[in-house]
Amino acid sequence: MDTYNRIIRLSNTFYNDGLAKANVRDLSGAVKSLKKSLQYYKANIQARNLLGLVYYEMGEVVDALSEWVISRSLKPNDNPAEQYLEAIQSNRSRLSSVNQTIKKYNQALIYCNQDSKDLAIIQLKKVLSMNPGFVKGHQLLALLYMEEGKYERAKRELTDAAKIDTSNLTTLRYLREASQYLQKDSSVSKAGGNKKEETASYRSGNETIIQPVNMRDTSPVMTILNLIIGVAIGALITWFLIIPTVRQNAISEARKAEIEANNELTTRTQEMNGLNEEIEDLKAQIENMEGESADTQKIINNYEQMIKVCYDYSKQDVQAAGDGMDKVDPGLLGTQAKAVYDDMNGLVNEQYMTAVYQQAEQDYNNRNFEAAIPGLLKVVQAEEDHDDGYAIYHLAHCYRQTGDAENAKKYYQRMIELHPGTQRAKASQQYLDELNRQQP
Repeated sequence: MDTYNRIIRLSNTFYNDGLAKANVRDLSGAVKSLKKSLQYYKANIQARNLLGLVYYEMGEVVDALSEWVISRSLKPNDNPAEQYLEAIQSNRSRLSSVNQTIKKYNQALIYCNQDSKDLAIIQLKKVLSMNPGFVKGHQLLALLYMEEGKYERAKRELTDAAKIDTSNLTTLRYLREASQYLQKDSSVSKAGGNKKEETASYRSGNETIIQPVNMRDTSPVMTILNLIIGVAIGALITWFLIIPTVRQNAISEARKAEIEANNELTTRTQEMNGLNEEIEDLKAQIENMEGESADTQKIINNYEQMIKVCYDYSKQDVQAAGDGMDKVDPGLLGTQAKAVYDDMNGLVNEQYMTAVYQQAEQDYNNRNFEAAIPGLLKVVQAEEDHDDGYAIYHLAHCYRQTGDAENAKKYYQRMIELHPGTQRAKASQQYLDELNRQQP
C-alpha cells in the first residue's frame, strides 16, 4: 500500500510540475512532465486531460484527441474530456480544417523530400493560416527559409513559435542560428559602410531587438503594395522615357539607310538585289521593335493587374482579389515581383476559395443551381474533396437539376469513389442508376 501511495504522489508531483510549466507557456517542458506523470499512473485523469490541452495549444490536434479519448474511456462520467471532444466533433468545419491541415503538412514534407522547397513553403503557409498555433509548422517553414538564406523571415516564424512554446529546444536552436547569421551579416554591412547608422534597441520577451532609428514599420500588405508600385514605376519609366528614344533612333537610322539605298538604286543597278535584301532586313527590324513595344505594354498591364489585386486585398475584398489573381501572368513578372506574387497568392487563395464556396452554397440552397455551378466547379478543381466531399456532391446535383447528365454522372461517380459506404455515396449511386436508365 505504501508503494501505491508513493506512485500516486510521484504522479501528482509531475502533474503539478507540468501545470506550472504550462502556465508559463513552457509547453514542451509541460509535455515531458505530464508524460512522466502518466508513466507512474496511467489513470491520472487530470494529467491526461491537461496533456491533451497542451497538445491542442501546440497545434497537435490529433495527439490531443487521442489523450481525451483515452481519458474518457478510463472515466466515462463527469470528465471534462467529454466536453473537449464534443466541442471539436460537433464543429464539422473544424474537423475538416484539422484534416486538411494534416494533409497539407504531410504534402509539405513530401515536397521537402523531393527538394521542391517553393511548393513546400506554399503548403506550410496554408497550414499556418488554418492552424496558427502549429509549432512544428513554424519550425519547418523557418528551416526552409534558412535553407534559402531568408533569415529575417525565418526569425519571424521562430519568434511566433517561441510565443506559443517558450522553451522548445528545436525553436531555440534554430532561432540562435538565425540570430547569429543576422548579427554576422549586420556586422559585415557596418564594416563596409562609410556612414554610421543610428540605432535603437528594446527588449521583446527574452530577445533584444535592434533597429534603425528612422526605420518605419509597415504592414505586410503595404510592404507588398509598395514593392509592386516601385517595380511598376520602373517599368513605366522604361516605357515612357527609354524605349521611345531607342525606338525613334532606330527608326530614324533605318529610314535614313532606306533613303540612301533608294538613291543608290538610280545609279547602281548592278547592286539591286543586295540593296533590296538590306531594305527588307531594315523593315523587319522596325517590325520587331514595334512588336517589342507591344510586349512591353502587355508587361505593364500585367503589373497593373497585380497592383489591383493587392489593392483589393488591402480593402479586404477577397472575392475581387481572387478573381484578379487569375488574370495575372507570373511568367511576365520579374524576380522580386514573382516572389511578391507567390506570397500574395498564398494569402488570397485560401480566403478566396472560402468566399467562392460560401456564395456557391448560398445559390445552391436557394435552388439557383445554374448560378452555383461555376463557383462549385472552381472549388472542386482547386481541391476535389473540399468540405469533406459536399462540394463535389452539390456540384453533381446542380448538373442533374440543369439537365447536364454527363457531368452529373461524372461527379456522382467521383463522389462514390471518394466516400464509399456513406449515405451520400448511396444516394449518388441511386441518382447515377436513374440517369443511366434515362439514356436512350
